[in-house]
Amino acid sequence: MIPAAFEYKRPLSLEEALSHLAEHGFEARVLAGGQSLIPAMRYRLAQPTVLVDINKLPNLDYLQEEDGVLRIGALVRDTDVEFSREIQTRYHLIGDVSMVVADPIVRYRGTVVGSLCHNDPSGDWAAAAIAARAQMVIQGQGGARVESIDQFLVDSFATSIGAGEMAVEVRFPAPNALTSGAYEKIERKVGDYATAAAAVQIELNPDGTIKEAGIGITAVAHMALRVEEGEKILRGQKPSLELIRAAAEEARKIADPNPDARGSAEYKKDMARVLVGRGLIKALKRLNVVVA
Repeated sequence: MIPAAFEYKRPLSLEEALSHLAEHGFEARVLAGGQSLIPAMRYRLAQPTVLVDINKLPNLDYLQEEDGVLRIGALVRDTDVEFSREIQTRYHLIGDVSMVVADPIVRYRGTVVGSLCHNDPSGDWAAAAIAARAQMVIQGQGGARVESIDQFLVDSFATSIGAGEMAVEVRFPAPNALTSGAYEKIERKVGDYATAAAAVQIELNPDGTIKEAGIGITAVAHMALRVEEGEKILRGQKPSLELIRAAAEEARKIADPNPDARGSAEYKKDMARVLVGRGLIKALKRLNVVVA
């Protein structure tokens, strides 16, 4: 199908981009990778009157650790993360996600920040950002603000970005030696939307108890969800299979999927439970903790 008519802007500076966004408000959309936006436009699910292509903007393709956080700029592609030795070595959760987003062709153009802004109910990065307690940097003509991922993700395909604003960065806290994570996903074939997926991150205390836990699930509700009760169950406890089962069960409880060709609602709910459990076991194994 052919998209509805639109104006095309290709600014050469962030200031110019923000000027276009301020002028056209919610009628404008930012184009980075376009792997979700362009198909939506072709099917007339999205009909912006103005596209602001940010691919010529300088200094938005950084992937660097600074002041205890991993900063990922708005033009960092999924493959930049996937092929980063630092990411694959230290950021286990992010590394896992980077290898299973859509398919290799999409990953060469798709961006991490763009995926978070799209906020697809089946998106991979949103669950990971929830589990890792990421933050988003949102820029407008009046300045920048930083929001937690829980504030940023509002509803299906909706975020807290206002008219005239754009997300310029996502920040993931840098893991210490006692922190690891994992991402577990099932799909019918490579590149398909997830049937269900779960992201987890665990930080241990020196005595082996769980200091902090993050759990995000996706493709099983109207948007990616934080399994808050599961996180509470884990905190302060010694890892065990019984503990993991209890935390994973909380994912099944809050999952509210729609039945479709990928499975029944009950099947998807149960897969949320299973994948959280698998993720927790994998994350702990990466910390040399074998649960029994």
